[in-house]
Amino acid sequence: MPGTVPEQVASPLDTAADQMLAERAADGDLRAFEVLVRRYGPLMRVQATRVLGSNDETDDVVQESFITAWQQLGTLDDPSAVKSWLMRIVSRKSIDRVRARREHANIDDTDAPAPESRAPHALAETLSQTEALSRVLAGLPEDQRRCWTLREIAEYSYGDIAAELDLPLSTVRGLLARARKTLLREMEEWR
Repeated sequence: MPGTVPEQVASPLDTAADQMLAERAADGDLRAFEVLVRRYGPLMRVQATRVLGSNDETDDVVQESFITAWQQLGTLDDPSAVKSWLMRIVSRKSIDRVRARREHANIDDTDAPAPESRAPHALAETLSQTEALSRVLAGLPEDQRRCWTLREIAEYSYGDIAAELDLPLSTVRGLLARARKTLLREMEEWR
C-alpha cells in the first residue's frame, strides 16, 4: 500500500552472540558493528551519564567511544567480552571528559582577591594530592583498581560491579577492601 512504512525485518545478526558480532565487526562488517551499537548503546549512555553527572555530554562521549571501538576492534583479545570492553572504553572517555572540565580563570577577575582555596599554594597542594592518588591507583592490581574506579567514580553498586567484571560479590568486596586499605596507607600524609 503506497504511503506506508515497511516493517523492519529482523536480521539474523540481531540475535547473534557477541563473540560472532565482534569478530565480524573486527573483519570490517559494518552491519555486525551496528548490532553491537544498538545492543549496547543504551547501557553505555547510562554509564556515561553516571560518570558525567548530566546528559549534556553523554551522546558525544558514547559516539567517541564507538569510534574508538570501531578503530580498535582488531586489538580485542576475547571477542566474547565485547560488552565489558565497550563499557571500559565509555568509562575512560567519560572520566577524561570530567577531567577536562577544570575551571578556567576569568581574565576580567584579575583584580579580585582569590579565595583561599584558589590560592597558588592550595592549588599546588591539591594538584600534588591528585597526582599522588593517581600514582597509588596506578600501582594497584588491575582488578582492585577497576573495582575501586567503578565504585568510587562511576558509583556502581557492589552487585553491578560483580556483574560488570564477572566476579563473585565476595571477591568484589575483598578487592575493594584491599584497594581502600592500600589507598589509606599510601595517602596517609595527605590526611
